[in-house]
Amino acid sequence: MKNRTLVRSISILTLSFFAIAASSFAQEKRVEINPFFGYTFSDGVTVDPFTVDGKVYDSVNPTSGMTFGVQFGVFVTENMEVGFLYSRQGSKLEAKNGTSREFTDMSVDNYHAIFTYNFGEEETVARPFIFGGVGATSFVPSDIEGTSIDGETRFSSTWGGGVKVYPSQTVGFTAMARWTPTYIKSDPAGIWCSPYWFYGCYVVADTQYSNQFELSGGLTLRF
Repeated sequence: MKNRTLVRSISILTLSFFAIAASSFAQEKRVEINPFFGYTFSDGVTVDPFTVDGKVYDSVNPTSGMTFGVQFGVFVTENMEVGFLYSRQGSKLEAKNGTSREFTDMSVDNYHAIFTYNFGEEETVARPFIFGGVGATSFVPSDIEGTSIDGETRFSSTWGGGVKVYPSQTVGFTAMARWTPTYIKSDPAGIWCSPYWFYGCYVVADTQYSNQFELSGGLTLRF
């Protein structure tokens, strides 16, 4: 239920962005759709040691794999764009501790509302761009030997950039690099005490993220 609520909230936020963008155009609308394919390098987090078939593991992570997705954007100015990005990475659920063991297939789905800044003028053939966004990442493993495993959806942000090349007014090509850190957990890492007595002492947390580093490319269609 929490996973569906989080994804639903992101969808509502994205629709709000599009509504704001649409109201900014009295006579003209500029929309881009960018289907893309690529490869994602992934890492995981450390966990309390656990034993499987006599071997001890102390970390779990999604393996690296192929990625596909689509990005929608609406220009609110000549350079500023708001939109939504969805991607799916093909992966496996893996445990490590010196050696590694893959348990099952797992998809990693990203849902992000994004803001993009495009450099240069609209008519420029090649336009570098940077973007950032917030949303959620879902880890959805397949069954393990007939046992169903619950998926997890966590808050994540996404950051990246690249270049768009437009050989024509309506069709172009995009190459980009993207980093998506997903918050997984916070472990106690000790106690910090202020040198000034009135600030007191606090528990320090070791925050852990699962990171995705994506390299991708695809078409850009303009309307």
